[in-house]
Amino acid sequence: MSAPFEERSGVVPCETPWGRWYQTLEEVFIEVCVPPGTRAKDISCSLQSRHIALSVRGQEVLQGRLFDSTVTDEGTWTLEDRKLIRVVLMKTNRDAGNCWTSLLENEYAADPWVQDQMQRKLTLERFQRENPGFDFSGAEISGNYSKGGPDFSSLEK
Repeated sequence: MSAPFEERSGVVPCETPWGRWYQTLEEVFIEVCVPPGTRAKDISCSLQSRHIALSVRGQEVLQGRLFDSTVTDEGTWTLEDRKLIRVVLMKTNRDAGNCWTSLLENEYAADPWVQDQMQRKLTLERFQRENPGFDFSGAEISGNYSKGGPDFSSLEK
């Protein structure tokens, strides 16, 4: 079990050589550790619908085709405490079944256990959204949760 589910934040991180990435139903978060004292002018970051390029002081940190499409105009990056770059990408497809299995098409894949935990988390997030007012804090997802879990939309209310 390489990446525990962080109950308070609901994050299932996927560790990488440069930091980590994680996702929600709507967003993908990338956290890149950089040398302390890094300044914004040291960073070059290009965010496109299906591509990301990030370099620090001329050194490429992350570059490639994203696993799925994002909303280009809503992608942002920030430098926090001059030692962490946080990139936030808005997913184009925001269904619980759209659980990214890797950050880039052929790199930074979540191991099977982490992927399973990510999918459970997105399914639980979907249930919370569909049932406002219910407390799911102690809930556990088991059974069919792949592709966002069972579809209850056809049931009568």
